[in-house]
Amino acid sequence: MIRSFRRIGALGAATVAAVTFAAAAPAAAAPAVPEDGFEFTLYAKEVPADEDEGTGAAPKVGDSFAFADDLSRSKGGETVGRDGVGCTVVRTGDPMDVLCVGTFVLNGGPGGQLTGQTLLSVDPSDEAPAAFDIAVTGGTGDFDNARGWIRSIPDGDYSRLEFHLTR
Repeated sequence: MIRSFRRIGALGAATVAAVTFAAAAPAAAAPAVPEDGFEFTLYAKEVPADEDEGTGAAPKVGDSFAFADDLSRSKGGETVGRDGVGCTVVRTGDPMDVLCVGTFVLNGGPGGQLTGQTLLSVDPSDEAPAAFDIAVTGGTGDFDNARGWIRSIPDGDYSRLEFHLTR
């Protein structure tokens, strides 16, 4: 798959790399998701894969790809987590739809896993993908019973992930 097509599917998340908590508290002091909501930002940087990017042929329904990102509080900062995302083409044409499902693993203050999914309408020839939203479908640890959404915004070699969570 072409790199921009792979990055569009990032849920992390993509994926994605700086944590700035809305409460402006240090990450280690951040509590579990409160009933009234919790917001923070992560930056994701895709982990290089040892795979062939393909021939550049048009994607077909059923084509799939996977990728992983390291998550940090700032671009190039200390890694605070990771994600893993799998995407499948479910409709070709204009637009093409790609279904992506991923899991974010965050280490400490708060810690646990968040799951998310999105259906992206994409133009495979677009080298500058647009921002998109990811539905949060659940979580574990400090994110137990979390719901909400994540806005993924392209940011150079990173994706900025803005988490908006509730219980």
